Amino acid sequence: MNSAGHPEATARRGLELTPFRGLRYDPDRVGSLAAVTSPPYDVVVRPDGLHQLQSNDPYNIVRLILPQARTPAERNEQAARTLRGWFSEGILAADAEPGLYVYEQQDGAGLLQRGIIGTLRLSEPSEGVVLPHEDVMPHVVADRAALMRATSANLEPLLLTYRGNGSESVTTTAIERTAEQPPLLATTTEDGYRHRLWSITDPAEVARIQSDLTRYQALIADGHHRWATYRRLRAEHPSPSPWDHGLVLLVDTARYPLRVRAIHRLLHEVPVSRSLALLDGLFRVRRLDVPLAEALDTLADAACAGNAFLLAGDGAFHLVDRPDPDLLSRTIPADHPTAWRTLDATVLHATLLAHVWHIPEDDPARIAYIHDTAATVEKAERDGGTAVLMHPVREEVVRDLARQGVTMPRKSTSFGPKPASGLVLRALDV
Repeated sequence: MNSAGHPEATARRGLELTPFRGLRYDPDRVGSLAAVTSPPYDVVVRPDGLHQLQSNDPYNIVRLILPQARTPAERNEQAARTLRGWFSEGILAADAEPGLYVYEQQDGAGLLQRGIIGTLRLSEPSEGVVLPHEDVMPHVVADRAALMRATSANLEPLLLTYRGNGSESVTTTAIERTAEQPPLLATTTEDGYRHRLWSITDPAEVARIQSDLTRYQALIADGHHRWATYRRLRAEHPSPSPWDHGLVLLVDTARYPLRVRAIHRLLHEVPVSRSLALLDGLFRVRRLDVPLAEALDTLADAACAGNAFLLAGDGAFHLVDRPDPDLLSRTIPADHPTAWRTLDATVLHATLLAHVWHIPEDDPARIAYIHDTAATVEKAERDGGTAVLMHPVREEVVRDLARQGVTMPRKSTSFGPKPASGLVLRALDV
């Protein structure tokens, strides 16, 4: 099989992207487009962050992707009612004709990312068209599936990457030519990112892009649970149906490289002192009385030599590295590639969580997965838990494992920048 995203011809079906009638906020009906956007649902993990988004605007998208009610069934029904209400009131309106959407993100430090949003034909893993690199948690898939059933909508796009021909590709040429035109919308969010959106509706242009993309495979950069949800819902509906496709953002990382960051862990109600005591004799532990930035630099240096983590939550940082080789040989499965067995996430999940700390990786009452480094530390210090800070995995390692069909432990990576939720939605019945 060709490597992830390589453009060589293949007998398999490649990426099949189709236009759709995007559902978008009417800018005349909301306070500002920035005020109605949100990070993806799994990034909004802090209650204070959720409350801030809700207070930004009564029509903030978080009321759809993370509805608040007493029970899951009530939350999903509330989201469905809210979506129907916003549509009937004209807060959200469908574009007049189907299109593919060019999406641009730019920060103040020079990062520029552009991609194309459309609905992608869902495929089986055996087809090798869309390559996952992480396992998923069944309860999260069930939660997202219930929300999508209730709303009959894809409320936010997944982030997929492929390796094209950079600036020479048909799709990239179309994207960059479109980006020279006035956008459908432009807004700058609180994090400093500028977002712009255009649509490509010309049938000939759409056809050229579709033909070009069939040569490629894609790597799931962000949205494993939503991709698994798409596939579950497709299986529930006889084909052909709108559920045969799911909303995605495709980015050619040969032209627009993504950043890869770590996702950290928060061990609820586990004091740092207890976490460290259980490591005695199994890992080397060094206390670092330094600021967060300096501690992360030390972690990066240690990660070059082997597995390393930072524990925090007691006012200091503790560098944990040099695991006992015998411990690793007892706890890490030998029937996986070396690149998988030596991942920090593998050692964390297979050794630390499962055998040293005895914490189930999929129990939200015991462990949380947080993207923001400072927020992880702050919550651990406030709640008396343990923050486990990770060093990011290199993108080429992720791609190589995905190409081999090997999935990484859950929440191993965070690719970005992630698309803002709320700029374009897909209603399956429009």
